[in-house]
Amino acid sequence: MNRYLNYLMGRKRVLVNENERVLALYKGEILGIFEPGEHLLPNRHDSLDIQRHNLNHPAVTSDYEKILFAKLPEVAEKHWMTFQTGADDVTIIERDGTVFRVLGPNQKLVVWQDSGPWAETRFDIANGSKVPAKWLLRLFREQKLDQVILLNVPNNQVGLLYIDGELVEQLQTGRHGFWRDGRSVDFKLADLQRNPIDVSGQEMLTKDRVTIRVNISADYCLIDVVKAVSTVSDFKDTIYRALQYAFRRDIGTMTLDQILEAKTSISSDTGEAIRKELAELGIEVSNIELKDVILPGEMREILNQVVAAEKEAQANVIRRREETNATRSLLNTAKVMAENPVMLRLKELEALEHIADKVQMLTVHNGTNGLMNDLVKLRAD
Repeated sequence: MNRYLNYLMGRKRVLVNENERVLALYKGEILGIFEPGEHLLPNRHDSLDIQRHNLNHPAVTSDYEKILFAKLPEVAEKHWMTFQTGADDVTIIERDGTVFRVLGPNQKLVVWQDSGPWAETRFDIANGSKVPAKWLLRLFREQKLDQVILLNVPNNQVGLLYIDGELVEQLQTGRHGFWRDGRSVDFKLADLQRNPIDVSGQEMLTKDRVTIRVNISADYCLIDVVKAVSTVSDFKDTIYRALQYAFRRDIGTMTLDQILEAKTSISSDTGEAIRKELAELGIEVSNIELKDVILPGEMREILNQVVAAEKEAQANVIRRREETNATRSLLNTAKVMAENPVMLRLKELEALEHIADKVQMLTVHNGTNGLMNDLVKLRAD
């Protein structure tokens, strides 16, 4: 009965739930926003149009937002809250203590008042776009990083921050965030640890025109990161070339024999020049060594023959020296025996003892006394 009566009177009963708000239009004009409850609204010729909005989706998405603020500002301000940023602003919007959205520069958000409570924190990025550490941690935990450029600097490294191509800051180990404000943000990582670098298999020509291959090694670390990164485009390539050119220059002034004899001193002298050159670029180089000198196959065979001949000559000298010493020793022994008959007798008995050790059975016919007399006779004869 009530439904029929309302129809005759051109009205419509609209029920709004607690979690809803209704935006009503009659004959194309906004009537207002209606809260929970039962409402009788005009509906002649079915000219009533209603839009239901669930407060669980707080952002206002109505096409009539601007019209409502213009025609019924009191109604709009009662039900809606507007957040808007300027060209140098970033705003964090919180709903019931939780980050709801982050607005970048020149952005706007309209939400339902009753879906709050709402709070905002505004950041002025005109003088710096770095996100404060406590907010960065919170945004990271709540996964609200759409307006943040996140940079991670690993342990034992430093990050060089470039904004619009200009170096502005050194970033230490950890997590860093910067607001997306339309500027180009980039960074380079530089390792602060001591690292090895090798120059392997470099062909070089000696003073006596022998082509050799050398292996060079060194350690480096950055003592002035900004200078090392900004002065040259690739500091590792610079170190490599410095080692290569320095050793090529010094080895070219030496013969092969000099290089093989003075391998350690080459590393010391050349290394000192390299250290001074690279220190001006903010790079410390140490442990510079000429590790290997690799000869061509035919040169290696010739060198082996030379070494073998030298060793053979040294062996002959040693043999001659020992033979001379042995002869001199025999001569001295003979002189001693000639001057001392007792010594001669002792040597004879010693010789007899050695002979007896090698004979299994020795038969003496005329006694030990006769044997000794015979020995004496033999010498006398």
